[in-house]
Amino acid sequence: MKTILVTGGCGFIGSNFIQYVLQKDSSIHILNLDKLTYAGNLMNLASISNKKYTFVRGDICDKGLVETLFNKYNFQSVVHFAAESHVDRSIDGPSKFIQTNIVGTLNLLEQSKKFVFKSKNKDFRFLHVSTDEVYGSLGNNGKFLENTPYAPSSPYSASKASSDHLVRAWNKTYDLPILITNCSNNYGPYQFPEKLIPLMIINAINKKPLPVYGKGDNVRDWLYVLDHCDAITTVLDRGEIGQTYNVGGNNEIKNIDVVKSICDILDNLIPESNSESYKKLIHFVQDRPGHDFRYAIDASKLNSKLGWSPKESFESGLEKTIQWYINNVAWWSAILQNTYRQERLGVM
Repeated sequence: MKTILVTGGCGFIGSNFIQYVLQKDSSIHILNLDKLTYAGNLMNLASISNKKYTFVRGDICDKGLVETLFNKYNFQSVVHFAAESHVDRSIDGPSKFIQTNIVGTLNLLEQSKKFVFKSKNKDFRFLHVSTDEVYGSLGNNGKFLENTPYAPSSPYSASKASSDHLVRAWNKTYDLPILITNCSNNYGPYQFPEKLIPLMIINAINKKPLPVYGKGDNVRDWLYVLDHCDAITTVLDRGEIGQTYNVGGNNEIKNIDVVKSICDILDNLIPESNSESYKKLIHFVQDRPGHDFRYAIDASKLNSKLGWSPKESFESGLEKTIQWYINNVAWWSAILQNTYRQERLGVM
């Protein structure tokens, strides 16, 4: 049986990945190491009754704990999701991002290096899950390639760029078998309500204002989370050691158009009694400092080399996502009550 160490598996993408893998492959045992910060939620994995799943609450920066886990389990792979990930929070408090995203990644790399040296396991893989934000901002044209120079704009993206560089260095210097994925904006079930799409869905359901930064002209490439999980397993299984693979959904959309699409779907699924559109709730707010204008991923390498392409269109993925939030009010209501008050962050 193959045992995979998944870090940050109680977060949005990590929890979807764990469910995806356990449903797909009965030969895999997953150990989920998660600190359970504000965005980590045990309810994300409450449906798992699989005996091939183990949860450990802990910090990836804890050298003793991580070393103990490597000594106890014969990990076939590490899939590293654990990160502080919200740009607004990084503006208010960058030190947490430096500690988790850089120091935590360093600790995992060091323990992985020791493990590979001791075990002589030639099949071991360290897959580092990163973001397209490390590349900075695009103008109206062009897309991010794997060799696009890094130009991070926020403390968050700078910390992820730093961790990417560390992962590559451990491959070049110590021959650690690594893989890196840089993905576009994810959306789907279990996403913490501070992010654009769940925030707009929940606010609309609650008849609250839909705050859009600036004029809503910023463009993002949207990727349905289960398509991302499929890409990660594809890279883990067939990716070339030392390589980076960009993962995108081929869905470049302005933020304001994302919000309008959410309103259109909600108008159909749960129409207002007075037949007014949810679009009446849209209002524009002060923009985020250093807000990157446009992200767009060129995922042709992943497609041509490994045969991956997204299965969901933005329209199909968005409708599935909205329906999930409609059906899981208890999940997000608990977060709004206990964890997240929808306060505006990242305003200087």
